[in-house]
Amino acid sequence: MPAKVVDINDLNTYLHGVIDRANHHAQSVNAIALTVAGAIIWAKDSDPITVMSHDGDLKNVLWVKINNQRYAFSYDHSTGRIDMRLGSTQGATIASFSNTDTAISVFNTFAAL
Repeated sequence: MPAKVVDINDLNTYLHGVIDRANHHAQSVNAIALTVAGAIIWAKDSDPITVMSHDGDLKNVLWVKINNQRYAFSYDHSTGRIDMRLGSTQGATIASFSNTDTAISVFNTFAAL
C-alpha cells in the first residue's frame, strides 16, 4: 500500500532505507539515488510523493507527479539501475540511472519532462 511522504522527515526516513539497502545489495545506485531524489524534489508537482509501504516498512518504489504525469521509480535487479517509468512500475521506461550517470545527465532528464 502506498504511503504519502508529507514532510522532510518522511523523506529522510525513506532515503535512509533506500541508501542502507543499496549499500548492501545495490551498490551501483547508492550515490545516484541521492541525485535522483534531489531531481524529484525539484521537478515534482504539488501532489505528495508516495512510496511503497508493506507492514509499516517503506520499500524501494516511489511515485511522483511531474507536469501532471505520474512516474514510478524502482530498482531493477537485472540491470542494477533505478528505472523511471511512465505511470507505474510496469509502464514504459523513460530513463534509468546508476552511479555511472552524471548529475548533469539526471538534471537534463528531469528538465526535459
